Amino acid sequence: MSAIYITGGKPLSGSVRVQGAKNSVLPILAATLLSGGPCVIRNCPDLLDVDTSVRILRRLGCRADREEPGAVSVNAAGMDRFEIPETLMREMRSSVVFLGAILSRAGEAVLSYPGGCDLGPRPIDLHIAALRQMGAEIREEGGFLYCKAQRLTGCDIHLGTPSVGATENVMLAAARARGTTRIYNAAREPEIEDLQNFLNAIGGRVAGAGSSTVTVEGARHLGGAEHAVIADRIVAATLLAAVTLTGGDVRLTGARPGDLDTVISVLAKAGCGITSGGTEIRAKRDRAPRSMGRICTMPHPGFPTDAQALVMAAACRAEGVTMFSERIFESRYGHVGELLRMGADIQVEGRVAVVRGVAKLYGTRVCATDLRGGAALAVAGLAAEGETVLSGLTHIDRGYERFEDTLKTLGADVKRM
Repeated sequence: MSAIYITGGKPLSGSVRVQGAKNSVLPILAATLLSGGPCVIRNCPDLLDVDTSVRILRRLGCRADREEPGAVSVNAAGMDRFEIPETLMREMRSSVVFLGAILSRAGEAVLSYPGGCDLGPRPIDLHIAALRQMGAEIREEGGFLYCKAQRLTGCDIHLGTPSVGATENVMLAAARARGTTRIYNAAREPEIEDLQNFLNAIGGRVAGAGSSTVTVEGARHLGGAEHAVIADRIVAATLLAAVTLTGGDVRLTGARPGDLDTVISVLAKAGCGITSGGTEIRAKRDRAPRSMGRICTMPHPGFPTDAQALVMAAACRAEGVTMFSERIFESRYGHVGELLRMGADIQVEGRVAVVRGVAKLYGTRVCATDLRGGAALAVAGLAAEGETVLSGLTHIDRGYERFEDTLKTLGADVKRM
């Protein structure tokens, strides 16, 4: 079993480029199924979840290849299947986003419930209800979804919660549907805007992404295009949290500072000096971090749930008390037990975690139980006394491209064995 060995205590310094966004590239790869021509997705990170998406595309009869570094080429003209094997569905939560695209393209789809990180119940009821509104017949049996729709029809869809996955699935289904679809209470994340930009690049007619109402006018035929994926705001947040904890001076290039306003605001409270301009962010911290007050995770543009564990790691050595309230997922404190093993002082009651800063963290053996929680343990290890041995790397490799190399570039003492 592979593990990352981290010897802590070294401030981070240097410059790295932020990778392409995992949460953008996965729905965009699904969207290539709607295209009638070749597509090239650039700034595509080398991740396990991307590999799974490529394998799904190939299983469906598409050509999908990494012909050059940082790019995936897809030609969906040969798509001749509409089933995704259960083994592939279970590898990542985002696999469900293929449902709307397959149904729109093939008129039927068969897939099992998705896997991914265990963060508590994440029902796909909103996805199913919306597709049924558009005319799909969906039967649930034995953990599988059997879906049929000769041609989907646009309509007004009101989401009960601003679900990112449901918003994306409806956008994909509506792109080739008959008529106009309006999604109310849509998710507003930057990744939704990126999907809109790709759909429009291949000839779609989508507007409103980034607001609470997205409008999609169906188009019968869509072509090919090249598209560069936006920078990953959560990877950027990971590195900013690491600087806040370890100290140092780091420059992130190829970033999107505006996507990180809430995270930057919280880390600034901790005493990290963060400046930005254009596509660069500089983080500098030379004093002990301070309490960040109360942090509540919320749908965008609120504080992102994906950054909660990362900032919690930084709070473990902040002077005073920082309180976290997790309002998105029921079970997103899986990392807390491992942080406690490292000497952190954290109390959890329900969806609230209270972190009291300690003078030292201590290296030990820890295991990632989910993607962002695993990255948070690595962040904590960078400031711990002694050696931290982090296993469960499959989770981290789903969302971070050669994570240990990025940290080494910034001067961390890190190796994978």
